[in-house]
Amino acid sequence: MHVVGTITDVLERAVTFTDLFNFRDLGGYRTADARMVAWRRLFRADDLGRLAGDDRDRFLALGIRTVVDLRRPEEVAQLGRMPELTGVAYHHLHLVHPLWGQQDFVDLAERTEFLTARYSEMASAGGEAIGEALRLIADAGTAPLVVHCIAGKDRTGMVSALTLSLLGVDDATIGTDYALSEISEAAFRTSRGELPRSYMAAPAQAMIDFLAGLRAVHGSIEAYAKSVGVTTDHIAAMRAHLLA
Repeated sequence: MHVVGTITDVLERAVTFTDLFNFRDLGGYRTADARMVAWRRLFRADDLGRLAGDDRDRFLALGIRTVVDLRRPEEVAQLGRMPELTGVAYHHLHLVHPLWGQQDFVDLAERTEFLTARYSEMASAGGEAIGEALRLIADAGTAPLVVHCIAGKDRTGMVSALTLSLLGVDDATIGTDYALSEISEAAFRTSRGELPRSYMAAPAQAMIDFLAGLRAVHGSIEAYAKSVGVTTDHIAAMRAHLLA
């Protein structure tokens, strides 16, 4: 079964903007030790280069102190970075990865396999940026923090999934959170007549399989994180300020 979550799930987490479609809170998820990810501390988003007008005021109202932009330099040059805002630190961390070609998918299983493979590539090639992003997230002084790319689904989805896993959230829940982007991205893309729905599919199983693959190679998500410069102290600090 293809689980993408529900509109209710999206609305519970979404922060509503006019020109941003995939901005949501990562709080509220339960962990294996019966704690909960704190609300209004960590957000994920699509392209903040579109932040302007009333959306800028809504963004400022969240009290966000740190923005992590995972896009390629050429994407930032073409689309623009978020506006400079007093009190908001901007970090451009280029998550290196091979370019994805346009793909036509026979079925959802093929799409799932494609995404799992691409995320595995990114975890390897983009380790430097991933490690730096996770270290920023671990620092209590950066919160509230938002991570974004263009759609807020793939690069942002990976960093979000790794963070939630390090916090102790189970893979099924992480996969469901990842799949919520399909609803949000569909609203954005179809409003502009762009891309077939098969290209927008964000099957939960793709993220679940990606995390399983990291464990198969590294032994654990913590071990992968340590391979990209995230220490035991960083993980402890992350849990201290992001878990309620």
